[in-house]
Amino acid sequence: MALYVKKFGGTSVGTAERIHAVADQLVAMAARGEQLVVVVSAMSGETNRLVALAEQMMPQPAPREMDVLLSTGEQVTIALLCMALMQRGLEARSYTGAQVRITTDSAHTKARIQHIDDQAIRRDLNAGRVVVVAGFQGMDGEGSITTLGRGGSDTTAVALAAALKADECHIYTDVDGVYTTDPRVVDNARRLETITFEEMLEMASLGSKVLQIRSVEFAGKYNVPVRVLSSFKEGPGTLITFDDEDDMEKPMVSGIAFNRDEAKLTVIGVSDTPGIASRILKPISAAGIEVDMIVQNVGADDRTDFTFTVHRNDYRRSLELLQILATELDLKSVAGDEKIAKVSIVGVGMRSHAGVATRMFDALSAEGINIQMISTSEIKISVVINEKYLELAVRTLHSAFELDKAPTVTQ
Repeated sequence: MALYVKKFGGTSVGTAERIHAVADQLVAMAARGEQLVVVVSAMSGETNRLVALAEQMMPQPAPREMDVLLSTGEQVTIALLCMALMQRGLEARSYTGAQVRITTDSAHTKARIQHIDDQAIRRDLNAGRVVVVAGFQGMDGEGSITTLGRGGSDTTAVALAAALKADECHIYTDVDGVYTTDPRVVDNARRLETITFEEMLEMASLGSKVLQIRSVEFAGKYNVPVRVLSSFKEGPGTLITFDDEDDMEKPMVSGIAFNRDEAKLTVIGVSDTPGIASRILKPISAAGIEVDMIVQNVGADDRTDFTFTVHRNDYRRSLELLQILATELDLKSVAGDEKIAKVSIVGVGMRSHAGVATRMFDALSAEGINIQMISTSEIKISVVINEKYLELAVRTLHSAFELDKAPTVTQ
C-alpha cells in the first residue's frame, strides 16, 4: 500500500466547514487503499490570537510558556479532524508532537527535530487507521513542549515522511503548486510541473511563501519527494524533486522570486584596512540582525564604501548602530534607503547556459530600471532596485526568459 504524509495548513482547516471538506478528501484517498498520515496546523488566525493573549499577560512572554500556549492550536485541529473522519466511518487517531515522540532540542519557539519514534504511527497504520498529527511541535529531552517556529508544520510533515519512508509528502495550501512567479503580479505566470530542491530552497529563501525554508532543507537532506497541492481544487500540483541532468535539458531560468521587505544601509568613507568589514557588522550581528547582500567598493583614496541589506523591520535599529559606530571608525557618513526591493532569477539551467546575467541586465536596462546591488550564486542572480519598479521588473524578466511558455523537452 502506498503511504503518504499529507499536511493541511491553517487556511485549509480554518473553519468547521473546511475541516469537513478535508475529511471528505481523506475518505476518498483512503478508499483508494492509501495509508495516510495527516499533519495539520492550527486554524487560520488562531496562533495570532494566542500570541495576543500572551502579550496581555506580560510584554515578553517566557519562551517555554509560549510553546505550551501555542501548541494548543494544533491540538484543537487534530481532535476536530479525527471527529470528522469518525463521523464518516473512518477510523482515526490523533497525536500531539509529544505523543508521537517527536524529540527536539530545547530551543523554545525555534526548536529543531532530533528524532522521531514512528512505532505508534505504524501500529495504527497497520490497523487501518488514519493518523492525524499536530504539526509545529515536539518535546525536548526533559519532557517540555517545544515548537518549531512559524510554518513549522511543513517541517513536521517532511520529517514524518522521512521517518516513515513515505512515497511522497503532500503539502496542501491555498495555491495549486509552485509558479514561475507570483500570479498576482504576472497574469501569465505558469505552474511548474517539477522544480528541484535547490531551486525551491532558493525561491523560499528569496521571498516565495509557498514552503517553509527548513522543510525544503529537510526534504533535500533525507530524499523526501514533496508535492505542493491545493486544498480547494483538484490538480497534479508541483513535485519538488532531484535534478537529473541526464533526463532533459533544463530551462535557463525556472522562476522569479522577489522580496519587498528589505532595506539598504551604506557606510561611506571607511578606511581600507584588514578587518574593517567585521568591525562594521559586529554590532549588527550582536543585535541579532541578519544581513543579506553585501557590496564593498574601494576608491582611489584607499577609502571604502560598504553597503549591505537587512530586513526592513531592522532598518531603524541598524541605522542607529552604524551612527554610533561612525565616530569610532572615522566614517564620512552613514546613509540608508527603505524604498528598495530584491528581485531574483533562479534556475539550475544557469550552470550550463552562458549569458544569463547579460540577458537579465539588458532586459532591466531597456525598461530604465537601475540596478543598485548584485549578488550571484551558481543557480541564482539577485538584484536590488528601487521598490517602485518591482512589479515592472518581475513582469519584464518573466517575459525576457519566456517563463510563460512550457520548456521544450529534449532527449
